[in-house]
Parts: sequence; structure tokens; C-alpha cells
Amino acid sequence: MLDRTSGTDRSLNADPVSELLLGMRLRGASYGKLRFSPPFGVGFPHSPDARFHFVASGNALLRSPSGDLMSLSCGDAVLLPRGEEHAIVSDSAAKVRPLDSFETVPLCSGVCAIDAHSEETCRSRDVLVFTARMQFELDTMHPLVELMPQVLFVGSLLGRQPEIRPLLDAMEREMTAVRAGTAGILARLADVVAASVVRGWVECGCGDATGWVAALRDERLGRVLSALHRNPGHDWTLAEMAAQMGSSRSVFAERFAAATGTTPLRYVSTLRMRLAAQWIGRDRVPIDQVARRLGYRSQAAFSRAYKRVTGHPPGQARKLRDETS
Repeated sequence: MLDRTSGTDRSLNADPVSELLLGMRLRGASYGKLRFSPPFGVGFPHSPDARFHFVASGNALLRSPSGDLMSLSCGDAVLLPRGEEHAIVSDSAAKVRPLDSFETVPLCSGVCAIDAHSEETCRSRDVLVFTARMQFELDTMHPLVELMPQVLFVGSLLGRQPEIRPLLDAMEREMTAVRAGTAGILARLADVVAASVVRGWVECGCGDATGWVAALRDERLGRVLSALHRNPGHDWTLAEMAAQMGSSRSVFAERFAAATGTTPLRYVSTLRMRLAAQWIGRDRVPIDQVARRLGYRSQAAFSRAYKRVTGHPPGQARKLRDETS
């Protein structure tokens, strides 16, 4: 438990990574059921949200944000956690059209269909893809998303998480069948599979990620980070943070900076402003309420701190979110 007054963490035996992941949610913002006949290429623009793809039929290539081509076969699923620009193509020479240039047909709330198959092409060669734009509701877990690779493949996790396979099989059946409620069921299955991908990455040690994750896995530093993330609005001092770790201020500050690449007080400031940007931009929380949540005595003081960290006033967070959605 956390003492909200002093910021003291009394759950010293908790695993900080697992503890912070308890607040992780991956919620679908919009979904699409896509059918293409080769040759084809569909481009997905950069988005502030993650992007999930599941191939229910056929074969295609994923052109990753770095330009690499990766094979996708029936039953494959991928998650691009930072929503960077990418494309799904039938072959390396295929011309790419933007996703929003295709005609869409609404299936149900939040789910639409694009049918771009060719009558001249054998329908068995069509590629059927279910795609989703997903919002990470990580609250204070933003550093985890930044450390993830550009593309996470479900296939690499099936050995450790065999429970994902029935979910993928169910998605394939729903995509190829004509049944009532198919679109809604696909959306829910996609949410679960995508969240499982993230959890699997964390459980496998977060790949080559170091720094923040390594600090979380350090028993003493992890206690400090857990306390900061659970109570970012507390008026943290260097002495209080050092006490969480059980060391002197100088030893704590040196160890914290070596692990995270920043000073403890700067980390707290950045953490607060990440939260503020999320609450203002995504959740539409009034700026004065955000300021109070984060422990500022006035909206003016909060606005100055926000601009100092981000380079722009807090009101622009909502505008930036609207422009990139």
C-alpha cells in the first residue's frame, strides 16, 4: 500500500513491473475488415495510437516503419505499438494507396469494411485482414511503449503463450464466416490478442530494452519508480526518493541517473507532463483539474511547468491530439 501523505511504499515485496502492468489497458478505437486482391498496397499513416493487424486469409508483406519487408501468412498477427507509418502490400513492387483513399462501408459502431477485391482475380488469392487502431491506456507507463520494438509478432510468443492460438483461430473463423455480431466479436478478440502480445513481451524480459525496464527490475530502484508512478502528484523531494531506496541522496541520485538517463527530479517532472498531456488531450479533463491532480497550487504554476517541459502550453495538447487522430 502507498501512504498518500508521505509517499511511503509499504508493499516492498511487490514486483514493480507486474504492479505497473496491472493498470495497462489496450482499447480498440476503430476497426476495419479489409479484403484485397493482388496486386495491392495499403498505407497506414502515423497515428498517436497503436496499430494491430490480423491476417485471416492469404499472404502479404508488412513494410515496417524502417522499410523492411516482413512476411505475413494466414493466422499471423502483428502489433505496431507506436503507430508509426507502415504498409501492407502484396509484393515489393506493389503501388501503395493510403488507407483513407478506399471506400468504406460501416458494419457496426466503430467497425467498417473495405472490399477492394478484383472480379478478374481468383477469389482464393484474396487477402483478408482485420485491422485495429488501439489506444494504450497506460497512464504512467509511457516509457514502456517507447522501449518496444517497431513491430511485435504474435508468432514469436505462441511457444510461451499457447492460449493465444485459440483466440487467433476464433478470429479466423469469424472473419471467414457470415454470422450475426461477427464485427463486434472480432473487435473484442483483437483487443485481447493485442494486450497479450504486450504482456508476452514484458514477460520475456522486454527484449533488448534496458534503462527504465532494468531500473524497474532492480529491487531497490523499482520501489522508487513504483512509488513515483503511483503518486506523481506528491511533492517529491530527493531525500524522500532516496529513503524509498534506503540509501543516501548522492548514491540514489547517481544510481537513478545511470539507470534512467535522467535526474530523479527531472524524471518526476516529465512523468507529470506525460500524464497531463494524456488527460488533457485524450480524456478531455479541464486544465485546472489536471493541475490539482498533479499537486500544483494554481493553474498558472502548472501551465508554466508544462510549457517548460514540453515546449508548448497545455491547451495545445488537445489540439495536437485532434490533428493526429
